[in-house]
Amino acid sequence: MDLTDACFAGAARQAELLRAGELTSRDLVAECLRRIDARDRRLNAFRLVFADRARAEAAEADARRARGEDLPLLGVPVAVKEDLAIAGLPTTNGTAAVEKVAAADSRIVARLRAAGAVVVGRTRMPELGLWPYTESSWAGATRNPWSAGHSPGGSSGGSAAAVAAGLVGAAVGTDGAGSVRIPSACTGVFGLKPHRDHVPLDEQVWTGLVAAGPIARHVRDAALLLDVLAPGHDHTAAATADPGRLRIAVSLRPWGPGIPIAEEVRDAVLDTASLLADLGHDVVRLDPEMRDVSGSAAFAARYLHCAAISEAAVDHPDRLDARTRRVAALGRALPGGVVRRALAQTEPLTTHANRVFADHDLLLTPVLTRPPLRIAEWRRRPTVAALLAASRMTTFLHLWNVTGNPAAAVPAGHTGTGLPLAVQLVGPPHGENTVLATAAQLERTRPWTDRRPPLPG
Repeated sequence: MDLTDACFAGAARQAELLRAGELTSRDLVAECLRRIDARDRRLNAFRLVFADRARAEAAEADARRARGEDLPLLGVPVAVKEDLAIAGLPTTNGTAAVEKVAAADSRIVARLRAAGAVVVGRTRMPELGLWPYTESSWAGATRNPWSAGHSPGGSSGGSAAAVAAGLVGAAVGTDGAGSVRIPSACTGVFGLKPHRDHVPLDEQVWTGLVAAGPIARHVRDAALLLDVLAPGHDHTAAATADPGRLRIAVSLRPWGPGIPIAEEVRDAVLDTASLLADLGHDVVRLDPEMRDVSGSAAFAARYLHCAAISEAAVDHPDRLDARTRRVAALGRALPGGVVRRALAQTEPLTTHANRVFADHDLLLTPVLTRPPLRIAEWRRRPTVAALLAASRMTTFLHLWNVTGNPAAAVPAGHTGTGLPLAVQLVGPPHGENTVLATAAQLERTRPWTDRRPPLPG
């Protein structure tokens, strides 16, 4: 396998090649760094690249393997989102407003390193993770490997762009309102938001809405990362197992009234439903009422409250973009009673939403209501109008951050203009393995990694 193919092989295959001695970590990491140097000036996926440290860690990985050592990710290049702490660096959260450095690696970064991974860099996100695109006035736009004129989504946009472009074998993102699933859908890769707390965070983030999860080319890459980040759950075994005959509900009902769905998005969901039926699953159309108005209103209040909390946590709020400060101001203006009532809805809404899993094993929906955004598409919109547009675009995602259920973005073809499409698989509480097994079955039947993006630059 040549080095370009190895870069696109994904973390699990890279680990196999390294273990078999068909590839050295030094060569693989050097090629990843070369690709980053050649392509990321245009792509803008990385906030920082740790080139010297990555080369040293790759050499050490090769030395350890020569001594007979083995670890799940020994020598495999990965990237992490810039909201995950790395010792000695500020945890920047997509801003120029943080200077305080982290005393230690986050638990996620520490577990990756303990498994032998080479962290080659940290990836970009929009300020405070507030938007479904990765752009800011000071950092510019992160671009989609499938089209330089389009966004890779957000907020884990840099992570998804880096994986889709073959710059790293896999990456870790965080998801508080779809932020793993949105960019995975926009860039044609697999992204999983595990159940809340499945991957341990250092602290509760965004009042418990945020979960960390893998972004990867293949389902088995994501399963491997999950086995490192949340050991003891046999994710890799699930990704290679037959899921058996499942009861799958299909919903095209947005979480809120009057939200249109693009025809190509609808077709991708219905085509996937037909494929699942052909694979032997019991597939039914079901559009359950999920307390659409009250639930989505409560989420909006919670989101704005979290924006205000995030703004208050930075060292220099005055350095934030004006739009970021306006969103935070909306959160500060919310009466305390509104926020308390929104938080109090979590348990009853979770119980209500999970009724669908009493009779079904999975729920199939769109990820987004439309194909990826163009760069700067909403730049001139007033803040509230942009927030409403973002809410409509991501309407199928927020509920599962409130309830905590595992949910994945699964590639499902391309638009007529070549942009990626995806579907969402939602599992019952702690149902990561069912999601992984079904997504892997879809990947085996309808492979999505044979086609590579036309890299910009």
